[in-house]
Amino acid sequence: MSTTLATAPAPRRTAALLDLARFEARDLLTQIPVLLFGLLYVLNTADNMFSGLVGKAEGMDAYPVLQNVDRETQSGALLLSLALLVCVNRAALRSRRQHTEEQHDVLAMGRARRTLAHALSVVPYAALSALLAAVQFGWAALKPGAAGHGSVAELAVAPLAVLLSGALAVLLARVAPHPVAPALFLVVLYLVVLVLNTLTSGAHAVQWLWPTVGEFSSDPIPSGLLGRPAAWHALYLAGLTALCVALAVLVAGGRTRALRAVTVLALAATAAGAVGQAPGDSARLRAAREAAYRAPEKLQSCVDRGGSAYCAFPEWRGWTGHWAAVVDRLQADAGGRAATVRLTVRQRIGEVFDLSSDSTALPARTPDQVTVGTRWGGNRVPEFAVGVASVLVAGDEDTASSLCDARVVTAMWLVLGSDPDPLTTFRHLRVDDSLSGSGVVLAPTGSLRVSAQQTEVVKRLLARPHDEIAARVKAHWTELTSSHTTTAQAAKLLGVRVPKGADDCARD
Repeated sequence: MSTTLATAPAPRRTAALLDLARFEARDLLTQIPVLLFGLLYVLNTADNMFSGLVGKAEGMDAYPVLQNVDRETQSGALLLSLALLVCVNRAALRSRRQHTEEQHDVLAMGRARRTLAHALSVVPYAALSALLAAVQFGWAALKPGAAGHGSVAELAVAPLAVLLSGALAVLLARVAPHPVAPALFLVVLYLVVLVLNTLTSGAHAVQWLWPTVGEFSSDPIPSGLLGRPAAWHALYLAGLTALCVALAVLVAGGRTRALRAVTVLALAATAAGAVGQAPGDSARLRAAREAAYRAPEKLQSCVDRGGSAYCAFPEWRGWTGHWAAVVDRLQADAGGRAATVRLTVRQRIGEVFDLSSDSTALPARTPDQVTVGTRWGGNRVPEFAVGVASVLVAGDEDTASSLCDARVVTAMWLVLGSDPDPLTTFRHLRVDDSLSGSGVVLAPTGSLRVSAQQTEVVKRLLARPHDEIAARVKAHWTELTSSHTTTAQAAKLLGVRVPKGADDCARD
């Protein structure tokens, strides 16, 4: 008489697999590394949303640029991924560590399916990562000042990185079943990447083998000029994750046709993603970046507001009203031709060599043209005001970059005279964050040097009633915007005491 073992129906086998995956996922919550790094991940996301990002401490969080925000969702996921790599690997080695491997071998659920369950245990954490990325991006996108366009592929990187950590953990558990394997793997991986970066001088293809590639500069650029292979990278991560899981299950004894087919498809997806993301910036992309830097007018449209033209890249058109408010405020205090001159405010970007380098747009020699950047809010507002005021008193940005006479005083009073908190703004504008001595004031295309004497004159002007000084500025506009008028003469014309000592304004 022969006996046969009953095989559980496929739905029940699937349910058992998912039950084990849920159990292991709950067990991961009891692991200190997962709790600690998960909490840090949540706090990092909250910090990114409210104050921690580049420029947000300066008040630019109200004007996020979405093609930067989507990338900002990625780095925090690495914290959780590291914890899961260690803890999932430890969980997968539990039976070996507790010497119960033989008992597990007689269970209805084989070693291969238990391996798959361990890999699936990170799915809830990947879902958490996807939720945090969506919340962070949605928070920025719903702000009235948001500009630009995000990428679904960029947002997918964080949850894919978490899934990859679980896949690597189970693969290491089956290939190198030792508790120190994850740590050794990370050390070896770091050394390999370091050597490859050294040998290839940081080649694009090598950088993109890593799960996340930040590439941030201080100023955003149009999304069409990014050139990041985000979709290929998402395919690469998804394929690599599936490949690691499939290999782990194969090593654990899985031999089904479906598993072999998944392995082949995963290998093909990984290879396709790696090849697709490998090429660097194309000649066409470099030409487009050069055109945006040299001739932005070819990519922009202009709108008229209050007698001036405001020209922006398509993704920033919604900011033109904010720029116009600054121009109108300054022209209201200006005199002579400057009070009614038609300015052209043009958005410009620096020369883009790669996404991790910073470059400032060159001063324009075009009369009555003012440059504005791709960030707004915080210090960017008074810095733009410095650019507007400099052009109103000097005529063009190239001339304004070398001012060293009464025009510096005139420009700075235009910027600060009607500011709600002029001394604080003056301090923030200066690189040294002080209100004494000589200093450098930032502007969109460079900087404006303010001597110690000019600093004192501006402070004394700000201590007087606004309307009184505004009337004097308009009455003496011609003299105050002349290169022959000294700082001391400007102080007399504006009715404030001349500071003691010689003017230390450095002339070229």
